[in-house]
Amino acid sequence: PIQVALTVCVAASRSAFIINVAALALLIPYDIQSARRSGRPPSLTLMPLSFATILGGMVTLIGTPPNIIASTIRAARLGAPYQMFDFAPVGIAVALAGIAFVALIGWRLVPRREDKGAVFVRESSFKAELLVPSDSAAIGRVVASLDEEAERADVLILAVVRNDMRNYARARGMTLQVADILLVEGSADGIAQFIKTAGLQEAVQEPVEAAAAAKPAKKAESPEGSADESERGPPKYLDVVEAVVRGDSRLVGASAKQLDLRSRFGVTLLGIARAGAMTREHVRDRMILSGDMLLLTGRGAASDATLDLLGFIPINRIGVEPVRPWAIALAVGAFTGAVLAAVFGLLSFSVGLAIAVALYGAAGLIPPREFYQQIEWPVVVMLACLIPIGAAFENVGGTALIANAIAQATAGYAPVVALVAVMAVTMTLSDVLNNVATMVITAPIAIDLAQRMHVNPDTMLMGVAVAASCAFLTPIGHKNNTLIMGPGGYRFADYWPMGLGLEAVVLAVSVPMLLIVWPF
Repeated sequence: PIQVALTVCVAASRSAFIINVAALALLIPYDIQSARRSGRPPSLTLMPLSFATILGGMVTLIGTPPNIIASTIRAARLGAPYQMFDFAPVGIAVALAGIAFVALIGWRLVPRREDKGAVFVRESSFKAELLVPSDSAAIGRVVASLDEEAERADVLILAVVRNDMRNYARARGMTLQVADILLVEGSADGIAQFIKTAGLQEAVQEPVEAAAAAKPAKKAESPEGSADESERGPPKYLDVVEAVVRGDSRLVGASAKQLDLRSRFGVTLLGIARAGAMTREHVRDRMILSGDMLLLTGRGAASDATLDLLGFIPINRIGVEPVRPWAIALAVGAFTGAVLAAVFGLLSFSVGLAIAVALYGAAGLIPPREFYQQIEWPVVVMLACLIPIGAAFENVGGTALIANAIAQATAGYAPVVALVAVMAVTMTLSDVLNNVATMVITAPIAIDLAQRMHVNPDTMLMGVAVAASCAFLTPIGHKNNTLIMGPGGYRFADYWPMGLGLEAVVLAVSVPMLLIVWPF
């Protein structure tokens, strides 16, 4: 219970200032690693983690898309948008109550599902080929002298590859030379540590001298528009990433060599594990199957957009790059400055964020190529389509028809009955539709209903904003629920036992808070 409570508190606090989908994507790998280290199935905490990020997103304007849409519709219908923390009084109360329910009761209703991915990341489950570059401190050392570094990293040196010949029996007595390849076996963390301590790099990166001799001086552009990495030289630091191959991956049935992963996508394949068994085949030539666990590195491996494009689900990311305090300070400072500027009315929030992103790019925190890759284009297109649909629905009288029906059904009762009714309808729609689509449809209805009843429209609009975010019953109502379905091994019916109680808690807490903060 304590671990669940800490997890959901961290998740909720982070998603208040980062859109909840992004907050969950950042926390999933850490939660899975923590679960594996403690010997528990990730399913026990992934669903509470998802629900907590949804709850935390209700606190601020930017925490969840329904709040942003509510602000946009309010500006169009009532003349002014919501400010950054207008959602905070109700959102904080709902988030605290929801977190308490999840941490004390809800997690006990989550089914225990076997961690099918754990078999792929057992210790000593990867084989990797590591190159001795021209500036490596390992040059001139006997392989046996690397035993200390290998033992600290818990890595086994299997062979030395020289001139395309693998030397197993006499590997320990060989003196390392430039362009030698060490064949090693170990965990992802161990291999990452060994890369740093032994001064090695990924095997597919050609030595600069060989690349210069084998390739013309002119740089050729890849199909994706990037120059061949061997001509630019290796990056100074790399990330090592564990990722599962999805069923719809373009790599299924092909090899890394066939798709030319390195030059086209900036991704280097270091090792492959299948059903916990380590292969002895050349990893670049081996056919990839759905469900394989891959050990990846390179510029592209650091990009979630690239991994998603390739059909990979990152499970464990091990940073090889050392911590840069100045970069952390700049990233946090720029974002905090944008929020404060918006709060005090110095800049609009969109302009403040644009300036912060520009600073990230100027400082090299985000590679320029990734600016467009990191944009969720499906969400942009969906919003571009849904908002006109919502406007059309209102123009043809659909909004007025539904609002009138609710007003007539609740006639003679206190306005709070209409508030509960519209929130219940919104929650139900959000569980079967996308929460953005639900908000686009129900926000105008809420305003029209309030105007017909001659009550404060903010009460109704805030109510449907809270309700639209509460998609806890199914994996399809909210993207966060979809994200955890695979890693947690959940089934469609696993969500409602905790989700139903949580939606009841949200209604019980949010309605009184709405009447206090946004009275009729």
